[in-house]
Amino acid sequence: MWNNENLAQDVFLGETRVPVKILQNDHIHKAWYLLQPKGNGNKSKSDDLGSLRLRLTYIEDTVLPSACYTPLCNLLLKSPDVKPISASAAHILGEICRERYEAVLPMVRLLLYHSRFVPFVSAVAALELDHTQEANTIFRGNSLATRCIDDMMKIVGKNYLAVTLKPVIDEICDSNKTCEIDPVRLKEGDNVEVNKDNLQGYVQKVFSSITQSSANCPPLMCDVFRSLRHLACKRFPADPHVQYSAVSSFVFLRFFAVAVLSPHSFQLRSHHPDPDISRTLTLISKTIQTLGSWGSLSKKLSSFKETYMYDFFKSFQEEKCIEKVKKFLDEISSNVNKEFSGVEDALVLKEGEVQKRTQGRKRLGKKNFKKRWLRVTTRELSYHKHKGKEALCIISVKNIQAVEKLDESAFNRKNMLQVVHSEKPLYVQAGNCVEASEWLEVLGQVSRCNEGRLESFHPSTFTGGAWQCCKSQNSCAPGCRPCTITMLANLQLDIDCDRETERIFSLLSLNDTKLQNMEDACATLAVYQGPQREQDEYSKFTIQEPKETFQTLKQLRNVMEELQRQHNQRGDTTAQYGSLDNPIVGKTS
Repeated sequence: MWNNENLAQDVFLGETRVPVKILQNDHIHKAWYLLQPKGNGNKSKSDDLGSLRLRLTYIEDTVLPSACYTPLCNLLLKSPDVKPISASAAHILGEICRERYEAVLPMVRLLLYHSRFVPFVSAVAALELDHTQEANTIFRGNSLATRCIDDMMKIVGKNYLAVTLKPVIDEICDSNKTCEIDPVRLKEGDNVEVNKDNLQGYVQKVFSSITQSSANCPPLMCDVFRSLRHLACKRFPADPHVQYSAVSSFVFLRFFAVAVLSPHSFQLRSHHPDPDISRTLTLISKTIQTLGSWGSLSKKLSSFKETYMYDFFKSFQEEKCIEKVKKFLDEISSNVNKEFSGVEDALVLKEGEVQKRTQGRKRLGKKNFKKRWLRVTTRELSYHKHKGKEALCIISVKNIQAVEKLDESAFNRKNMLQVVHSEKPLYVQAGNCVEASEWLEVLGQVSRCNEGRLESFHPSTFTGGAWQCCKSQNSCAPGCRPCTITMLANLQLDIDCDRETERIFSLLSLNDTKLQNMEDACATLAVYQGPQREQDEYSKFTIQEPKETFQTLKQLRNVMEELQRQHNQRGDTTAQYGSLDNPIVGKTS
């Protein structure tokens, strides 16, 4: 245990050591432990350093060799292709573990690792929308789709949150300005107008940080949001707001607002904030939820329950906030591959001055580079002689095949990048390394879904009849270096598929009775086509096609029996994940 010092080195307070053997047979271990000096050294009075109360749970996973998990893993990974999706193994897992929130996480991680998450969650979301009657209740419940997307955002969006919110969260927590605007909660000496100004300043900073962060939104999150937007518009074609509420219900209500409310839970702060700071973060979070919700913005201010919130929101320019929210939601969810109907659909993602090499020149030299204004939108990449002038060249985004760095030796220039498309590569020099990284990020993100993306590229130029990087004399030769891996590929390094599959197996084993009930329900429904009775156990399950669901259940049963046999061969008798002997450490402790 350490005492955190803002202006000095942290102070060591004491330590305690807990033997694992005392935890093995306990469901939950609670005890007070006296703090000891470093290394449990000798001390005359053992209680000088104080004491620490611990509440511990210990879990041990027995992970078999990889080959043992292949059948179950393959069955889960083909879930997005099963019609209907409710008959898939992944959906069945979500159904039988509906009350256990943590059961979805291993499945999400497995699907993420194998790039199967987007098609699965799209199919599950479509199923949920089929049962949604009103557009204003879209994705508001605690369903399999919302739980999957929640977990995905926490895994994939961790760095995105840090880049977007951490600087302003640190400022809020460190400056400690009073922001209370509820008259009932005001302390003696508080000035409500000053507090309101403080709160408004913080809200504006958080709101701006979010609405200007679209370029940093992870590609996978954008893919999911794009799918949700498309599905929502298809389900409620007459509602103009649903395309925004489908996305804002996740990115604002379930992602940014929650992170602002509890920054320590998202590694944005190392400690739980004190009560005053927590109250400030609560007010900011409530405001961000409202500003970010297209449905709320379309209502009148009088819809707020608290009078003080009504007064506070009158200080915001509502129309401008709505436009910023819409622009942000458009940028993270628009389909960049669609055919745009007009200029109004093209969203500007980045623009700025660069040095561009003249295309088609044979000689290399300074005169081959000219200043140009580079502009990228969701539809096209263009360069202009000056800002606001007519485009000299336009490259359709869907024709971009790769966006990569160029070796400094190619032109003896730093911060070079190349845009490979259907014609000659476009060579661009950014003003500095930060600008170069931003261009690479934006261009890479906007073209990531293109069908013609290359797997390899040449990091240098083709001059003197050969590629300078690999010396190949064929100008059409495949690249000699693999293209940059995506953010999701980097994420895969942190996922142990064998362990995640073992956890899924343990969850299925623990819910064997529900699996059997589901099998019986499928058999009954396949024979009896009359109305279901509410008291029947199977009325709790989503069964659209009894025969297909029954087949999947039988396949699950077979692979589970084989896995259990493998465990038994190795003498493991405590494989059940979530049993009293092996309790699950939940998301709250």
